[in-house]
Amino acid sequence: MAKSKKKLQVTLKRSVHGRLADHKACVAGLGLRRMHHTVTVEDTPENRGMIRKVAYMLEVQEA
Repeated sequence: MAKSKKKLQVTLKRSVHGRLADHKACVAGLGLRRMHHTVTVEDTPENRGMIRKVAYMLEVQEA
């Protein structure tokens, strides 16, 4: 029996306009395209790292 992966709901709350290029890349890597866009991503160390880097722009909830 396989364990079900935890999911996180991530919403972009602040604009990427004028941000550092690597912060823009993290937002794009999470699949966020525009402000107030919400995506569901798996709770992996890679996604957690991207979320931590741009946490000041995001709202995160467990899904």
